[in-house]
This record gives sequence, structure tokens and C-alpha cells, in this order.
Amino acid sequence: QVQFVESGGGLVQPGGSLRLSCVASGIIFSYYDMDWYRQAPGKQRELVASITRSGRTNNADSVKGRFTIPRDNAKNTLTLQMNSLEAEDTAVYYCNTKPSKTSWGQGTQVTVSS
Repeated sequence: QVQFVESGGGLVQPGGSLRLSCVASGIIFSYYDMDWYRQAPGKQRELVASITRSGRTNNADSVKGRFTIPRDNAKNTLTLQMNSLEAEDTAVYYCNTKPSKTSWGQGTQVTVSS
């Protein structure tokens, strides 16, 4: 059974940083390209950042230069390091494989506000 458990969200002021984690189980983590998504209130879920099995990364234009997406295959863990946070980054953040599995985690809430 595939499971994703996201954590690390919280309330942060504009310009601050947060580090999100996603622990995956039920899959051979190192076999998969992985994605971080986010969903803001009233909006569709959007792809934020991706990392391939070999470690090549790609970020959405809205987060380029601010977010990085390291992975630790030994710990089945995907990370999203978020710097220079903006109010527009407020959302629930999720991880999944690429292509995505049908099951999603509960996500972790990120709120950027002064």
C-alpha cells in the first residue's frame, strides 16, 4: 500500500524559510521520479518541483531560485527547501511519484503571512 506522509509546514513571515519532508512507503523510492505539488484555497493543485531518479531537478517558474528539492533514497524521503517565501506560496503541499499514484497524503499546510 502506497503512502506519503508530509510534514514540516507552518506559519512563516514573508521572506522566511521552511523545510518540508515527505516520507514514502509501499514503493521502491529510488525507482521513481518525484514531485511536490501544492493547492491553494479555491485553486487547482499545481506542480511545484520535480526530481528525477538520477537527481535532475526542475522547478515551476513561480519558485525558481527560491525552492530546492533534494531527496534521500536511503531514507525514502523527499524534501522541499523553501526560501524567500511569499504570500502566494500559501497552500497545502503534497508529494507524489511521477506519474502520480492515486493515493495522496494528507499534505502539510504552509501559511505565509505577517
